[in-house]
Amino acid sequence: MTQPVSRWDPFREFEDLYSQMGRLWETAFGAGASGTPAWAPLADVSETDDAYVVEVDLPGVKRDDVNINLDGDELSVTGEIKDVEREGQFRTRTRRTGAFGYRVTLPRNVDADNIAAGLAEGVLTIRVPKANAAKPRRIQIDD
Repeated sequence: MTQPVSRWDPFREFEDLYSQMGRLWETAFGAGASGTPAWAPLADVSETDDAYVVEVDLPGVKRDDVNINLDGDELSVTGEIKDVEREGQFRTRTRRTGAFGYRVTLPRNVDADNIAAGLAEGVLTIRVPKANAAKPRRIQIDD
């Protein structure tokens, strides 16, 4: 009985090499080496009339494993995605684990006392209200 011929897929080999190099890089220079997070999650920052909205992709992360801090005008989101013990041997592994961090510098005109955050469906949403002086105002022209 003959076995089916498998086709060589250069993209698969490149993906495997990329994953292995990423794990090597994280091991050598990741969170343990300098105390800095090993990777940064994907994020969007948008501005509305009354707030800045930061949305950070954190699938599978628990609320207790995330820290949000505002230091001056720098908003930081740090935490850790813990590796789950599994049976068997990985054939492909592209999910990130370990310490992560995301930082963004916001304008100084924010209301730091009223920042709100929520985590739903793998997306952390942080709403940073603008200070009253920064909100746009319509000025009426007098007759």
